Amino acid sequence: MTAEAYVPLYYAPGEAYQFDWSHEIVLINGVTTTIKVAHVRLCHSRMMFARAYMRESQEMVFDAHDKAFAFFRGTCTRGIYDNMRTAVETVFVGKERQYNRRFLQMCSHYLVQPVACTPASGWEKGQVENQVGLVRERFFTPRLRVKSLEELNVWLLDKCIAYARSHRHPEQSEQTIWQMFEAERPSLVHYAGPFDGFHCVPASVSKTCTVRFDNNKYSVFSKAVGRPVEVHAYADRIVIRQDGVNVGEHQRSFGRGDTVYNPWHYLPVLARKPGALRNGAPFRDWVLPGAIEKVRKRLKSLDDGDRQMVTILGCVPADGITAVEAACQEALDQSVCSASVILNILARRRDPAPAATLQTPDVLRLTHEPVADCARYDSLRRAS
Repeated sequence: MTAEAYVPLYYAPGEAYQFDWSHEIVLINGVTTTIKVAHVRLCHSRMMFARAYMRESQEMVFDAHDKAFAFFRGTCTRGIYDNMRTAVETVFVGKERQYNRRFLQMCSHYLVQPVACTPASGWEKGQVENQVGLVRERFFTPRLRVKSLEELNVWLLDKCIAYARSHRHPEQSEQTIWQMFEAERPSLVHYAGPFDGFHCVPASVSKTCTVRFDNNKYSVFSKAVGRPVEVHAYADRIVIRQDGVNVGEHQRSFGRGDTVYNPWHYLPVLARKPGALRNGAPFRDWVLPGAIEKVRKRLKSLDDGDRQMVTILGCVPADGITAVEAACQEALDQSVCSASVILNILARRRDPAPAATLQTPDVLRLTHEPVADCARYDSLRRAS
């Protein structure tokens, strides 16, 4: 029986990179978590890049490419992939593929031609498959303990650089991988800047001003209630748009059943129902700037304190949080704490400064300026 044989491959500088995913287990803030690690490998220099995510979805694919190309300071003319569902919609005979529209937009942005491997032919991207095993053995064994995903990604990048600096290139043994990478950089396609890599899905807004996405809820401005929105999901944030306008933006949550609030989204609702300020879920952990928080605490003891506080907060959209805090601090300094005083301070600060005194040109000056003399009226009275 003859053993299976392979042809060694050669890639010119800047010709191709390979992309793949792996699943690893780490402890994040004391919790055992399965993460997804995106791997990118430059085929010529063997320079590797690895970045961890909580999902393997399309927006994570976009972000991984951008972070890798920004680190490489360029990209290659071809990208070699397996038939991942976030990129390939239909597999035809041979190398023909129907790629996802958004994935093709990303490739066009970076001037990359995607190439998909033959199904069950892992050797066609053997470099990145070997990288997956190397990273798992050297970087994730024993099990890592980190405080956050951000800390893990900083550590991973440092480990990739350290490995490249300390290991010889498998074919050019007189040079390290890092030296080969430095030599390959001028041949890379220029980095075009970040691709707007979001995954878009339609959604509806509930009566509690929230939108559901990926098993979590995110708040939006109350004016968006009752009409459909688009959720633009990025790797690290959620942007919610309606009629082309942002109505909500949040840091992305990867839990299940979480509700992420922005208390300012509910300000118009508070104007109608000020009592919700005390027990409303969006305001439970609301941290206001120092002076505003002090005013809030002092007004709590008043019967109409909630209404006064809502009136003060209602000035933020027009005057800005900095101006409102300064007005609250001025009221506190004067030992007066009420909405009417703070609104008066804001109104005075909004008034324009007095008009500058006009200088009269010499040609308009009077030769004989009139003299005020009320005695002239007495002469008129005597004459009558």
